[in-house]
Amino acid sequence: MANSGQKVVLITGCSSGIGLRIAVTLAKDEKKRYHVIATMRDLKKKDKLVEAAGDAYGKTLMLLPLDVCSDDSVKQCINNVKDRHIDIFINNAGVGLLGPVESISIEEMKRVFETNFFGAVRMIKEVMPDMKKRRSGHIVVMSSVMGLQGVVFNDVYTASKFAIEGFCESMAVQLMKFNIRLSMIEPGPVHTEFETKMMEDVAKMEYPGADADTIRYFKDVYLPSSRDIFEAMGQTPDDIAKCLKKVIESNSPRFRNLTNSLYTPIVALKYADETGGLSVNTFYNLLFNFGPLMHITMSILKCLTCSCLRRRTI
Repeated sequence: MANSGQKVVLITGCSSGIGLRIAVTLAKDEKKRYHVIATMRDLKKKDKLVEAAGDAYGKTLMLLPLDVCSDDSVKQCINNVKDRHIDIFINNAGVGLLGPVESISIEEMKRVFETNFFGAVRMIKEVMPDMKKRRSGHIVVMSSVMGLQGVVFNDVYTASKFAIEGFCESMAVQLMKFNIRLSMIEPGPVHTEFETKMMEDVAKMEYPGADADTIRYFKDVYLPSSRDIFEAMGQTPDDIAKCLKKVIESNSPRFRNLTNSLYTPIVALKYADETGGLSVNTFYNLLFNFGPLMHITMSILKCLTCSCLRRRTI
């Protein structure tokens, strides 16, 4: 139970990666300003979080089961919070999907949207009415730079993030009238076990339905370039947690929050040309015409982006 003066923070998707680090970072706040309710679908996967939380577990951090894809689970979880009082809601739960779209079934696409879009909407619908009654609250949604700029072979994942960006941009206007803040956190590549395993798996998979050229472009062109970008520009879950903590502690939190300033010029390309041709042609040339140059550039960037610079970026 939260102590007087503590803000109640509910976070989804806390079994690993970014969600785990957000939960631990807030629970270990030196001033003990937060009572963290960390959620996950399967509490059998709690061990990593409990270990990372240390003494904070059972004091400033508690666990609840939650499946964002289930109406009943969402309602039960929020009803288990004292007086349904949540000061800060952080929607972090999400899934990825990568590969040629011809080989991805509609059912797989629906699963991505069920978590990344409808899961977030389901949670917001449940916590928002109580925040409106209190005329107070902060909703934070973990989006992605791919919610701002499309990325080849990430078609479905990108679409799910575009969807939640549009939903939240629309909601933010209404919520301001109720003194509720809404913020998007937009990381680029992040080094997590999930991302590493996914990259390893997709390199070995077969892609029925996709033609040989497309599969070759995906495996021999896109994947090597993606690894270069991850190595040169990737952040850690701790980086994202620190950025988010600054957002929720700000007196005037911004709506959009890119966690990596190295991506700012990439996103700016899209808005520099209303026809869309500049960004599409730039990414095409970077991937298919200037692949070796891009590899060298990423190698240099990796050397330049020392931990000192990355801290300054955050």
